[in-house]
Amino acid sequence: MALTQPELQSLLEVRHRAPHQLLGMHPMGDGSGVVARALAPNATKVELQPVHENDKPSFELRRIGNTPVFEGETNEASQVYAYDLVITNQAGDRWRTRDPYSFLPTLGESDLYLFGQGDERRIYDKLGAQLRTIDGVAGASFAVWAPNAQRVSVVSDFNAWDARWHQMRSLGSSGVWEIFVPGVAEGAHYKFEIRSLQGKVGMKTDPYGFFFEVPPKTAAIVWNNRKFQWTDERWLAQRQQTDPFP
Repeated sequence: MALTQPELQSLLEVRHRAPHQLLGMHPMGDGSGVVARALAPNATKVELQPVHENDKPSFELRRIGNTPVFEGETNEASQVYAYDLVITNQAGDRWRTRDPYSFLPTLGESDLYLFGQGDERRIYDKLGAQLRTIDGVAGASFAVWAPNAQRVSVVSDFNAWDARWHQMRSLGSSGVWEIFVPGVAEGAHYKFEIRSLQGKVGMKTDPYGFFFEVPPKTAAIVWNNRKFQWTDERWLAQRQQTDPFP
C-alpha cells in the first residue's frame, strides 16, 4: 500500500494539509493488515514496536526511494495499536519515541465550535504550546489559528528547526492547526513555519506563547504557567470585605 507520487511529494515539499492521513499507522483498505509510515530525516533505519500489547507485531519500515519517508506493513494485525518508533541515525545513534502522528487531535469539536463563535473563555489553555501527558506519554501539544495558511509546521530546537519533522494538521474549517509532539519539555524554543496560500514561507512566533526570548530574538518558549505560586490571598480576602460601589 505505497504512497502515490503526489502524496509523497506533498510530504517532501511540506505542503500537505493533513499529514496525519498519510503518516502514522492505518488499517489497510481491504482489512488484511495495517500499514505504517514515518518521516524521519537523517534516519538510516526505522523499526516499529508495540507499546501496550505484547502480542501485536513489531516490524521494520523501509525507506521509500532516497527520501526520508519510511513505510512498512504487516498482516499480523488488522486494527491500529499503540507503538514506538525505534530510529537509528547516520551516526549510529538509536532512540525510541512515540510517533507524533499516532495521536488524536487535542482539540475537540466543542473547543473548535466555541472558538469559532468567539465564546471560548479559556482559549489560552487550548492554543499555543500546552504541556500534556497523553496515554502515559509526556510532551507538548501545539495549536495555532492560521486560516489563510496552506500548511503549518512546528520548528524548534528539538527538531533542528526543520519543518519536515512536525507538520501540523488542519482541523477542518476552523482555521486551527495542531500536533502533539512526545518528549517536548519546558524550556524548548519554537516558532511556526507557515506557507501562505500564495506559496510564501515564513516563520512566526506564537501569539499564545507564555514565555519568549529576549528581543530582538522572537522564539516562543514552552512553559508551565501553572507552577506559579500566587501570594495575594490576604489582598483577595480584604477585597471581599470592600464595597465596590460605595
